[in-house]
Amino acid sequence: QVHLAESGGGLVQPGGSLRLSCAASGSIFAVNAMGWYRQAPGKQREVVAIIGSDGSTYYGNWVKGRFTISRDNAKNTVYLQMDSLKPEDTAVYYCNADGATSPDRREFNSWGQGTQVTVSS
Repeated sequence: QVHLAESGGGLVQPGGSLRLSCAASGSIFAVNAMGWYRQAPGKQREVVAIIGSDGSTYYGNWVKGRFTISRDNAKNTVYLQMDSLKPEDTAVYYCNADGATSPDRREFNSWGQGTQVTVSS
């Protein structure tokens, strides 16, 4: 079983920054894509950013250069640097990762428990 542990959420003023972290642990053979999603009250969960094991990235259209996703493959950890935060960025942010477990090489797709980000003055 693969567990994802998120950290770094909190309350920030508009225009401020936050850095989210998510570490994968457990019986891991390989981690492929890692990503961040968010869900605001009354809205569907949406993609924020995804990063492949080769460093390739995908961002939601609305990100517009404000957020940067990165990862440390040695630590199975993904980061989300969020700058120029707006009140509409307020949401629960979820980490997701897929890959294969060890030793059986079974595919996994795991979610973190979510971390609250609130942007308010």
